Amino acid sequence: MTDYRKLIDDLWGYAETGFEEYHSAETMCTFLENEGFQVTRNIAHMETAFEAVYGTGKPVICFLAEYDALSGMNQKADVTHYEPVTCASDNGHGCGHHLLGTGAIRAAVQYRNYLKENSLPGTVKLVGCPAEETGSGKAYLARDGYFDDCDIALTWHPSVYNMVSTGSSQSCIACFFKFHGVSAHAAGSPHLGRSALDACELMNVGVNYLREHMEPTDRVHYAYIDAGGKAPNVVQSEAVLKYFVRSATNPKCMDLYQRVIDCAKGAALMTGTTVDIIFDEGLSNLVPNFTLEDVLAESFRKLYHPCFTQKQLDYAQSFKDTFDTEQSISCIPYSVKDRQSVIDSIRKHPINDFFVETFHSDVCEMGSTDVGDVSWVVPTAQINTACYSYGADAHSWQWVAQGKSETAMQASLLAGDILCDAAKTLYHNPHIIEEAKSELKQRLQGHTYQCLIPADIMPHISKAE
Repeated sequence: MTDYRKLIDDLWGYAETGFEEYHSAETMCTFLENEGFQVTRNIAHMETAFEAVYGTGKPVICFLAEYDALSGMNQKADVTHYEPVTCASDNGHGCGHHLLGTGAIRAAVQYRNYLKENSLPGTVKLVGCPAEETGSGKAYLARDGYFDDCDIALTWHPSVYNMVSTGSSQSCIACFFKFHGVSAHAAGSPHLGRSALDACELMNVGVNYLREHMEPTDRVHYAYIDAGGKAPNVVQSEAVLKYFVRSATNPKCMDLYQRVIDCAKGAALMTGTTVDIIFDEGLSNLVPNFTLEDVLAESFRKLYHPCFTQKQLDYAQSFKDTFDTEQSISCIPYSVKDRQSVIDSIRKHPINDFFVETFHSDVCEMGSTDVGDVSWVVPTAQINTACYSYGADAHSWQWVAQGKSETAMQASLLAGDILCDAAKTLYHNPHIIEEAKSELKQRLQGHTYQCLIPADIMPHISKAE
């Protein structure tokens, strides 16, 4: 218990962003080596990715660990108002990946202990996956074959609910559009100028008109990375946009991406500018696996027993009070079976203290995760455990503030125990593994995994060059 607590605290304190998780990755590698795992660092051209293996033979059950933080999420722990830490980086664990990584390690160690104590063959594999928030680390790992030998992949994510995750997620392509024009005096000789800023604005207009003709599961977002300068009397010769293009599947995402590219080319043509299209990252839609979801649900029901102290409940209430209850109710997951029981709980209690039953879903939820790339290669499923108070939203200072709490640690270790129990069930029921593989094959309908990231793009920190 003490070691896991220290691991959580250390990772929370490091709070390193994608592809820069040097201390976090090394701390996890050392922890796993001390537990007897064979660790390989710096895999798939990523210095902060790693693979930890114990045992030999089949089945190969893989646990996925994340540990990257978010920029702009610096926050003091256990404080119920926004208060950044003095003299710290701008980063913070606003998505709970310090808990995710620790829980995954807990699962791998516990499952390893079970195989070792019972002298059972089989392979425990934990893959350290950097840059989930931005960078698509798992996509590079999947592209380079690090999941090809796995029979099953299991993972989890911190949440405000105790539930099995179901449904799909969106494919996503991120890219930069860098427009090049000609500068000129905006009053004296505007006819000589070719405005890169005009091109950006016209591209955005075109994309915004495109929205009416996209599927309901499509999303397109953009931001100005460089608006061309601060002088209005100079025609902007350079300007840069960053776009996220999302759709329900990889093929649909590629089609929509091409339509957005056409808008950029049209804007360049209209303004007499040129445009460079710089691919940044890409990740696949998640392929659900109902077979594995059933196994995880059974383990969850068996192991979950609410055991909050009054101190923990009061702590959760203090954070719940920073949110609007009715807004929290509006964010109940689609797949919840008994919505009214969850609504009642949100109104009456500070934290989710029961297992939320869900129905299987194929619905594409809005948002993206690089777990999707793994799910194309190997049957994959995941759970959520309630690490935070009701109302707390991912990518918020409240998640950072609660990230070192006793409740967060308790939920992280619970997640590890549930994943371990599911792994044991799969080990002793190989027919379920085969059923999960058959389900994946059926869902792919003859398609094979093709990483959205072009082969010549290597892992990198996101920027327009």
